[in-house]
Amino acid sequence: MPVSCWPQPCSKSFPLLEKDAPFLILAGYLITHFFEHTVTPHFHFGEETHHHEFVAAHKGYSVLLGLVIHTFFDGIAIASGFIVSNWLGWMIFLAIFLHKIPEGFTIASVMLASGRSRRLAWGASVLLGAATFAGVLTMAIFQRHVGIGLPLSGGVTIYVAASDLMPEVNREPGGKMALVVLLGVAIFFLLDRLLH
Repeated sequence: MPVSCWPQPCSKSFPLLEKDAPFLILAGYLITHFFEHTVTPHFHFGEETHHHEFVAAHKGYSVLLGLVIHTFFDGIAIASGFIVSNWLGWMIFLAIFLHKIPEGFTIASVMLASGRSRRLAWGASVLLGAATFAGVLTMAIFQRHVGIGLPLSGGVTIYVAASDLMPEVNREPGGKMALVVLLGVAIFFLLDRLLH
């Protein structure tokens, strides 16, 4: 299927996106699972959060490394979306933008809770932004490999949603959070209908 390459048009298709997408989505999912449970354990923030783990200073760095990996894939997702189409790029950008501010507060709070200075907490937040930008630049340089970048970043997103976000929604009493999730899906669906 022909798509437009970002930032200039191109007529090439990306057959890998269709043929190997399920495998690459699973790979993105498993990469995140691997990092979350082995290399940087306890960087997740769902119902599995262990507050006592943040007392040790090295745990703050573990959380930072985990979030840097996550935000790098955010950048891959943004650039991949724009490579495929402007509409997809803007939708991914909007979704990621909406969680960047809480993500910055999260890492700053974790760094402070692990005994680090305010300056280091601020620097950690800046590092997350830089990692997102690095992901965008990586995909801009390797835009011909969007067939790898988009499904990989999709797998990362699915992991975070299924393992960290949905357990939080399920933990909330009442139906308000479930309605917020459904509202978000409805907004995305309406935007899709309006823009196409």
